[in-house]
Amino acid sequence: MEPWILFTLFAAVMQSVRTAGQKQIIERISIQAATLVRFLFGIKFAAIYFVGVCWLYKPIQFEVNTKFFLFGALASVAQVLATICLINVLNMKNFAVGTSLAKAEAILTAILGTLFFASTLSVLGYVSVFIGSAGLVVASQYKITDGDKTNFQSLSYGLCAGLGFALASLWIRGASLSLDAGPIPGAAAVLLYMVVLQSLICLFWVLVKEPEQIHLIKKNVKGCLFIGFTGVAGSVGWFTAMSLQNAALVRTLGQIEFIISLLITYLYFNERVSRQEYLGILLIALSVFMVIRLT
Repeated sequence: MEPWILFTLFAAVMQSVRTAGQKQIIERISIQAATLVRFLFGIKFAAIYFVGVCWLYKPIQFEVNTKFFLFGALASVAQVLATICLINVLNMKNFAVGTSLAKAEAILTAILGTLFFASTLSVLGYVSVFIGSAGLVVASQYKITDGDKTNFQSLSYGLCAGLGFALASLWIRGASLSLDAGPIPGAAAVLLYMVVLQSLICLFWVLVKEPEQIHLIKKNVKGCLFIGFTGVAGSVGWFTAMSLQNAALVRTLGQIEFIISLLITYLYFNERVSRQEYLGILLIALSVFMVIRLT
């Protein structure tokens, strides 16, 4: 099995677990604070991983350049905003529906990559992205009711989350490849840079807008550490996979996260899984099979 597939599957599992942790912790802290802990409590894990990678791959040389800093900064902001939107969706809808709305990132990554990043796919690649996205639409059972403000807001937040994650994926790949240090060292460097920058952005926001949240974060250190660790672990998988393969294919395979989310929904949150969701799972599984066959 190709290494990027293993990294993507690992990332999908870790992201599902991390998102479940964030769904729980927003019962005790604000949405912005929950976004902060994902990055702030992940810094030390990202640093340990970076040092470990540098030791394993020594001697190593990073071609640090303007493109790395610019793409890393853009990806950082996009991912922070996308995370805030995702947590808002989770606060409005059930866990699986929230995840499926944000997973519009796969088809958005394919479209944006083709239009603006010269990152094209084969015809079969585009078909697999479309089938996977269709599976998410079917499985989410999402309906917009006229005049239902909550439904409209959750759809808006979900699509914005997908757009943010799509842009972040493309910029992360660009930043990693610009270092010319290999996929694993490059991904580790981008991860550490982004986590530090994202922590500063979120910490500034919370200190200015919600200073009382710092005390609440301190009262929930264990949960915050769990989110920080699983967040970084998932990012290691995503960043490395996207350094090895087209970001749209990585995100399409990553839609298997929705299946994992349904399992968590059923087993942990005791939320029902319907026949329509099972049909969506079949479509997602088909798209995953097609992606694997492509490589």
